[in-house]
Amino acid sequence: MIREYKTIQEINGPLMVVRKVSGVTYDELAEIELSDGSIRRCKVLEVNGDNAVVQLFESSAGINLAQSKVRFLGHPLQLPVSGDMLGRVFNGMGRPIDGGPEIMAEEYRDINGLPMNPAARDYPNEFIQTGISTIDGLNTLVRGQKLPIFSGSGLPHAALAAQIARQARVLGDDAGNFAVVFAAIGITFEESDFFVQEFRRTGAIDRTVLFTNLANDPAVERIATPRMALTAAEYLAFEKDMHVLVILTDITNYAEALREVSAAKKEVPGRRGYPGYLYTDLATMYERAGRQLGKKGSITMIPILTMPEDDKTHPIPDLTGYITEGQIILSRELYRKGVNPPVDVLPSLSRLKDKGVGVGKTREDHAGTMNQLFAAYSTGKENKELMSILGEAALSPTDLMYAKFADEFEKRYVSQGTDENRSIIETLDLGWDLLSLLPKAELKRIKPEYIEKYLPKKEG
Repeated sequence: MIREYKTIQEINGPLMVVRKVSGVTYDELAEIELSDGSIRRCKVLEVNGDNAVVQLFESSAGINLAQSKVRFLGHPLQLPVSGDMLGRVFNGMGRPIDGGPEIMAEEYRDINGLPMNPAARDYPNEFIQTGISTIDGLNTLVRGQKLPIFSGSGLPHAALAAQIARQARVLGDDAGNFAVVFAAIGITFEESDFFVQEFRRTGAIDRTVLFTNLANDPAVERIATPRMALTAAEYLAFEKDMHVLVILTDITNYAEALREVSAAKKEVPGRRGYPGYLYTDLATMYERAGRQLGKKGSITMIPILTMPEDDKTHPIPDLTGYITEGQIILSRELYRKGVNPPVDVLPSLSRLKDKGVGVGKTREDHAGTMNQLFAAYSTGKENKELMSILGEAALSPTDLMYAKFADEFEKRYVSQGTDENRSIIETLDLGWDLLSLLPKAELKRIKPEYIEKYLPKKEG
């Protein structure tokens, strides 16, 4: 039986204390009925004896302590899930905002989910094509992986996120069984409109579930949005046997909301004012991605975050790096040069890339060309630095070839624009085309038979 309480003691910003409650649990959903009959939703943040601290999803303005009633609903925040979610746009609380009808729920799911049992995890080992050479060729994304993108303020991570969502697909028999769940967290209305229009323009909306939480929405909704997206992804992956790519942007806005709520609760702050449980909280989200033994579907995750002041040691990228399997880093220097997407190849890393390449996945020469391109670009960058210090005359002809290779690599391989969708074969062939700029004797990381088979023959 749902009880009503008229024992609101105090309101402090988004927080409210209700006295003399019984049977109330952490994270339980509640409703406040105002004196005019309007309803506002909230959830329980803390229970201390018979006192409950609840947080409002909307403004606390106009709540009369004596006349307002609180009802605890006996369950946490839930998302109605169904196969009909594909092609729909929802707000951060899971309500449709695209003018379409309400979702006919097949079931209601707790958005906090359950952690995946490590013993039930299957190892990620199948290639996902994003159409972006720097990811597919050098930092390969594998089905079931968590691969974050570390960006900076003002860099084109929103365009990159939209491009990945549009272009990503799995190869082979499962190609038609692929979906994208896209959660935009704490963004402006213009950005939200950009994502919706971009997906509609390209037809990608038909296989996408889109959640948008705007910057002027309450902080507690921002905390719920990525969990809404992951709940939808779990349903599509493990009930509908789909391969789901989850893109979360921007995790920094999520962590800021967490810090805001923590400060309102007067918790002891941790590093840089973030709550001490930030690592645990992020892990409860990131670890919901993966593959399960005995299940056909999979959840692959690309969280995108902006590093405050481009600082990799900031708590958000630092902790994210511990939990996930690598990172793609965007470079301000490349962006200034006009390279788009400005992926900084050398510090970027996919720890599972070796599991997703090779015969039957991409192509036999992939691992060798990946290592050779990386090594050649690294040498070319070093030679360019030497050239700027010592002058061109101090470099050998081979050193100059590497320096030229680095320039061509950035211009042709890294830079590809937001509408170019390269297949993995096109990416590998482009890599061989660039390697032909170097003497054959320098290709020491590729098997000789692959060099004979794939290296373009120079005329004359």
